Amino acid sequence: MKLTVNSDRTQELIRYRRLIHKHPELRYEENKTAALVTDHLKKLGINFQDKIAETGVVALIDSGKPGKTLLVRADMDALPIFEESTAEYKSVHDGVMHACGHDAHTSILMGLATEIKEDIRSILPKGKVLLVFQPAEEGGQGADRMIEQGILEKYNVDAAIALHVWNHIPVGKVGVVDGPMMAAVDEFTIRISGVSGHGAMPQHTVDPIVTGAHIVTALQTIVSRNTDPLDSCVVTVGSFHSGNAFNVIPETAELKGTVRTYSKRMFEEVPERLRRVVEGVADAFGAEVGIHYERTNRPTINEPYMADIVRKASVNILGQGSVTEENTKSMGGEDFSAFLMKVPGCYFFVGSGNETKGLIHPHHSSKFDIDEDSLSIGLSVLKEAVRLYLEEN
Repeated sequence: MKLTVNSDRTQELIRYRRLIHKHPELRYEENKTAALVTDHLKKLGINFQDKIAETGVVALIDSGKPGKTLLVRADMDALPIFEESTAEYKSVHDGVMHACGHDAHTSILMGLATEIKEDIRSILPKGKVLLVFQPAEEGGQGADRMIEQGILEKYNVDAAIALHVWNHIPVGKVGVVDGPMMAAVDEFTIRISGVSGHGAMPQHTVDPIVTGAHIVTALQTIVSRNTDPLDSCVVTVGSFHSGNAFNVIPETAELKGTVRTYSKRMFEEVPERLRRVVEGVADAFGAEVGIHYERTNRPTINEPYMADIVRKASVNILGQGSVTEENTKSMGGEDFSAFLMKVPGCYFFVGSGNETKGLIHPHHSSKFDIDEDSLSIGLSVLKEAVRLYLEEN
């Protein structure tokens, strides 16, 4: 490894990460985390704007030379999960923990602010960097709200980049791909209305349970018969509720589920395909249906040039063989996708898993933790990616 972060900075990153981890805050409640960030920026003499999308913070750092503006983002929110850990930095808030690594991301971006302030000429050869500390990535659409409040236009953002520690990749590796990397996250609710009656006399009813069962089966054809085998799509019904008596055919049934898509084409087409399947099956059984379809996250799609910047940065810092595509694509969702729909950019993974240390638990697990060597690695690669982008643009 050819790390360019000194040991004092590494300890600083660990200290910040453990402080944030110990005091996790749920989406749109990241007040203490935001205060930690703004105190840090004040000490560095960096101007900032806070309370964006309630608890978000942004800070523009200008090299003083004309060039592009690169947005660099870290998310700050935790999850409603009870932490199973014996670490001294275990969450002090029962039922809330940093089970995804956002504490690491915030710490790394704070470290980047320090690095730039101490060596701005080397890291920012020209142009500007917009540091974005974002709230509510976990289902709160914090990125959308920051965009709606105009940060891209106000700061004339040209491109965007973000990292995520990733326990599915060993520490010392960086995961990045061209094109789709994480899936769109959609939610749907289907309410079926039939005609209730006695379970022994089904001929006088329209059974919403039978209708719903056929809808569940038919929805799978969106994947098996409507999706290019080289593309990816998941349709999952995770909830099916109807009735409360063994001998009564109920009047209604309700299905809830999720759709995950990778490509822009599938993202645009799936809602209409789902509607046709659901309404067609319901009509065949004489039932009526109502569909509520909600878009949470878009597909996270990397622009190839920006992905190549990250690859170059990884090789410069960690050497040949440090970049991987294995265990990099995921059907999970990420709201950084909202930024990537507006400007070209790259979202990449920094390996944080370590079998030797027992750091193998997946994200959103109650036992999740990371190899903290990933903090200095993430900062080094991120800093180099910023330098390369601004140097070339």
